[in-house]
Amino acid sequence: MKQNNENSINDIMLFDRIVSILEQARGNVVRAVNSNIVMAYWQIGREIVQALQGGAERAEYGKQVVEELSKLLTELYGKGFSVANLKNFRQFYLTYSHRLNTIGSPLGSQLARTGENPPAGDELVHCFSPRLTWSHYRALMRIDNIEARDFYEREAAECGWSKAQLERQIHSFYYDRILANRGNAGLLPQDRERLPGEVIDPSFILKSPVVLEFLGLPDSPELHESKLEQAIIDNLQSFLLELGKGFSFVARQKHIRFDDDDFYIDLVFYNYILKCFLLIDLKMGKLKHADIGQMDGYVRLYEDLFKIPGDNPTIGLILCSDKSEATAKYSFLNENRQIFASKYLPNLPSEEQLQREIQRERRLIELALEERKELAGGQ
Repeated sequence: MKQNNENSINDIMLFDRIVSILEQARGNVVRAVNSNIVMAYWQIGREIVQALQGGAERAEYGKQVVEELSKLLTELYGKGFSVANLKNFRQFYLTYSHRLNTIGSPLGSQLARTGENPPAGDELVHCFSPRLTWSHYRALMRIDNIEARDFYEREAAECGWSKAQLERQIHSFYYDRILANRGNAGLLPQDRERLPGEVIDPSFILKSPVVLEFLGLPDSPELHESKLEQAIIDNLQSFLLELGKGFSFVARQKHIRFDDDDFYIDLVFYNYILKCFLLIDLKMGKLKHADIGQMDGYVRLYEDLFKIPGDNPTIGLILCSDKSEATAKYSFLNENRQIFASKYLPNLPSEEQLQREIQRERRLIELALEERKELAGGQ
C-alpha cells in the first residue's frame, strides 16, 4: 500500500512539473508574439512618418502613398493592413517616438542596408511590455496626458489587466481619481490597493484576430464556437436553407471591426426575395436587454459596411438557448418597423417556429453527447 501511495505522489509531481513546463512555454510564446507585433507596428509607423515628412503641402501625396502601401501589403499579407490600420501604426510611432533611443534604427531599414537575416524574437530590445498586446497599445495611445498614459501602461503590465479592464479604468478616470484623492504619492504601488487583473488563457490571445492576421493564419469559425454552439449553428444554417424562402448563405462567424473592437456574427444570410441581409446571433443562456442593444449595433454597422443601393433594411435575429427554454427575437431599427411587419414577416420563419427548432435541436445534441459519454465510460 505504501509503495502505491508513493507511486501516486510521484505521478502527481511528474504531472505538475510537465504542466509547469507547458504553461511557461505557452506564456513565452504569447510574450514573444506580443513583443514582435508591437515592435513591428512601431517600426512600420516610423517608416511611414519618415517617408512622409515635409509639411502640410505633402498631405495629398501622403494620403496616396498610404493608400497604395495598404493595397500592396494587403495583396502580399492579407488582412491587417488597411488604410485605417496604417494610420494607427503612424499614430503609435508619433505617440511613442520618445522611445527612439531605446529601440534604435528601424529594423526594415537596417536589414535593407546590411543584408543581414532578421534577429530572433529574444534579440529584439523590449522597450514595450511583452505582457501587453497591440490592442492594449491602441487604447493607450489615445491618452493625451503622458504621465497618465505611462501610469496605465505600467499598471496594465504589472497587474495583468486585459484590454477590457484597461479601457474600463481609462474611461472611469482611475488615474485622475487617485491624484484627486491622494496626490502623486497615491500613484506609488505601496501606497494604494492595486486593481487585480484576470487570468487569461494564452490560447485566447493566440486566437485573436490581430495575431492571426499578423501571422497570416486563417481566422476559422471553429476558434470562436463551443461544440454545443457549433452544433446548433450547423442545424440553423441547414434549417433556414431548407425553408426554401429565398435564403442564401453568406458567412459564418462573420468578422467585423469597428474602431478598436472586433465582433463576430454567428450567421449571415441574404434573402433574394426580400433583398436584405439577415444577421443571426446565438446566445447560450437567457435573453438579456444588452443582447438586443448589441444586435441593433450589428445591424447598423453591417448596413454601413455592406448594404448597397437597392437593398432593403438589414434585420437581426437573436436566438437564446437555455437548458429550460429557448427564445427567438427579431431585431430591426425602429424606422423599419412598418416594412418588417408588412413585407418581411410572410417570408420569414416565425419566432415560435425558431424557438421550437432550437429546443428540439438542443435536446438531440445533449442526448447524443450523453450517449457518447456513456459509451466512452463503458469501454
